[in-house]
Amino acid sequence: MDMNEIKEIFFQECEEQLAELESGLLRLNDGDRDPETVNAVFRAVHSIKGGAGAFALDDLVSFAHVFETTLDCVRSNKLEPTQDVLKVMLKSADVLADLTNVARDGGSVDQARSAQLIRELEALAKGEAPPAAEAPAPKAAAAPKAAPAPKPAPVAAAAASHDEGFVPVAFSFDDFGDEDEAVVEHPAYEVVFKPKSELYTKGNEAALLLRDLSRLGEMSIHCNMDSLPPLDQMDPEAAYFSWKVSIKTDKGEDAVRSVFEFAEWDCELDVLAVETGDGAEATDDDLPMQPVPFDLSALDEEPHAPLGVVEEEEQIAAAQEAVAAAQTASNVVQMAGNASRAAAADKGAAAAAAAQNNAQQASSAAGQTIRVDLDRVDRLINLVGELVINQAMLSQSVIENDSNGVSSINMGLEELQQLTREIQDSVMAIRAQPVKPVFQRMARTVREIADITGKSVRLVTEGENTEVDKTVIDKLAEPLTHMIRNAVDHGLEMPEKRIAAGKSAEGTVKLTAKHRSGRIVIELSDDGAGINREKVRQKAIDNDLIAADANLSDEEIDNLIFHAGFSTADKVSDLSGRGVGMDVVKRSIQALGGRINISSKPGQGSVFTMSLPLTLAVLDGMVVTVAGQTLVVPLTAIVETLQPEAAAIHSFGATQRLISIRNSFCPLVDVGRILNFRATQANPVEGVALLVESEGGGQRALMVDAIQGQRQVVIKSLEANYTHVPGIAAATILGDGRVALILDVDAVVAASRGQSLNLETSLAAAG
Repeated sequence: MDMNEIKEIFFQECEEQLAELESGLLRLNDGDRDPETVNAVFRAVHSIKGGAGAFALDDLVSFAHVFETTLDCVRSNKLEPTQDVLKVMLKSADVLADLTNVARDGGSVDQARSAQLIRELEALAKGEAPPAAEAPAPKAAAAPKAAPAPKPAPVAAAAASHDEGFVPVAFSFDDFGDEDEAVVEHPAYEVVFKPKSELYTKGNEAALLLRDLSRLGEMSIHCNMDSLPPLDQMDPEAAYFSWKVSIKTDKGEDAVRSVFEFAEWDCELDVLAVETGDGAEATDDDLPMQPVPFDLSALDEEPHAPLGVVEEEEQIAAAQEAVAAAQTASNVVQMAGNASRAAAADKGAAAAAAAQNNAQQASSAAGQTIRVDLDRVDRLINLVGELVINQAMLSQSVIENDSNGVSSINMGLEELQQLTREIQDSVMAIRAQPVKPVFQRMARTVREIADITGKSVRLVTEGENTEVDKTVIDKLAEPLTHMIRNAVDHGLEMPEKRIAAGKSAEGTVKLTAKHRSGRIVIELSDDGAGINREKVRQKAIDNDLIAADANLSDEEIDNLIFHAGFSTADKVSDLSGRGVGMDVVKRSIQALGGRINISSKPGQGSVFTMSLPLTLAVLDGMVVTVAGQTLVVPLTAIVETLQPEAAAIHSFGATQRLISIRNSFCPLVDVGRILNFRATQANPVEGVALLVESEGGGQRALMVDAIQGQRQVVIKSLEANYTHVPGIAAATILGDGRVALILDVDAVVAASRGQSLNLETSLAAAG
């Protein structure tokens, strides 16, 4: 495993830690005061800082350190997590995510914003109010001085590194000068640190722990190499060194021990307070150690020296440290996960043995998951799809050549079909993931747009654990972002207008996900003013989208906002006005085989409903024949099938027909006529009716000529291989090798209500 792969693992872990960080901060913002929630937030930042330090990501380490210091004040009940405090922390979490992305992908971050947040975090850690008045200052300074901009963050971070552990007091660095040398000498401590092999196995690194310790004050280090065996007898996974550290710090013994808190069960640690002066020097003779030159600054410059660069004449100790660092770097972030679980144990009730047992259990639990490249999973799914197709072809061939259907080959094929189905379900379960990561990303979008527009907005999410195929999740972020921007910018009113309308000053945007009829339905609603249909209509007339005398329903007017270039904004801004938002949403949803609907009430708000397939790979369908064409109807949409009788068919108007089903009437839809497979309607008595339920909740009876059977089919994109065909969702390959079209039930039902499919191609010719 090379260093790039190790780094990629670290960034994958960072994504999980950032998600945990934001989730915890949002729970705190909602009033959760569970200490474990605070601990989880603190551990997330600490883990990111620890991993970033191993890769010399100094900007990330510096900001995370200041953030961690403030969180530690919350954890120790020195700082109350009020709404104002959490607002700063949520913004800091956003900057931490930006710094992580920059470290991975390159680029730059807004240094002025980072520096301002560092100042606010430092003020909070000292018990002061955030310096809100200084917020505009970075903007003025950033314009003429682009080059020196990156400097404030490290400087502020360096200052923050001396604040850790302070009881919050007002303190000014303006008068900080030569008087420092006249200050009373700080308390001294002797630290004996002897790692166990488990410390390196879990991704910790002794050198980094010692570097963190050096930040607490002035210290000297002695390394004991008495246990080091000859080179040919070395165990590369063993730990032979121990260190004795003399440190002078005003942070206290707790601050010293906190450096090792994530490794305390994997090392022998003694911290003793000693008298300053001669007393400290005398204790050095109690446990003689061989001094080793130790330059901590080198760790910041090159924390990951490649193996083999250590020359033979260098100390064997340095070689062993390099081996241990490289051996465990691949798990540099796993260390945080394992140790954080151990740290969560009840310190008051748990004895040392019980704590170690908890750490071992956490380590075992973490080992039950593995990381697999998504390309490998995609290839496995493609192979399973081909397996399904070939199994169907084999079954079709046997059925055609075996008239009695009771041969041993037939029985074997049935078992093969069951095994194929189980394999397919298992593979699809691997790709199924909850929508929670996407929903969490929307929280930042809401915060940023609310700040830009000056509105007070609250995001409520439901159904975050609803699972869907990862391919769908990956493509959800862009349309959801545009919809969130639209809801906050256009949907919600300004606070004063909301109060005048009898609403609360804070607007609410609600994001929900749920399963319905074999699909995932995502709803985005707001309690704003709703769609101003008069304004939308007039804008459409001005843009020549509709005629001035066009008679449109409310639904048709609402759907005008999906036209490319359409916007009701009075002026172009960073958020809106260019008309490139909602048309992107519609195209993105359609590309996923989904659809989007709008429901809006003036003065009450709007609801955008997206319906998407759970997977883009396979589906269970009923194979039917319509006017000589073979179609597949998704099984999840079918309620029941029935053979119409002449007495149950009733005419309604010139062309409409109804079918009586258990004393209720249901519209009868001729699929062949809707899709232009035939010019006239077929006789219902000669066909079969499929009672289906559409996304809108209404039922229709779809008329087909015959049912061939029920099969599991592999979905093939029609748009990628041909073009978009209205009324058709996708295509598949049947057991006999023919291509069959998968029916878009909702589009056909909508067409039966009078909405045009806009057929520009003859499906009979295309199929």
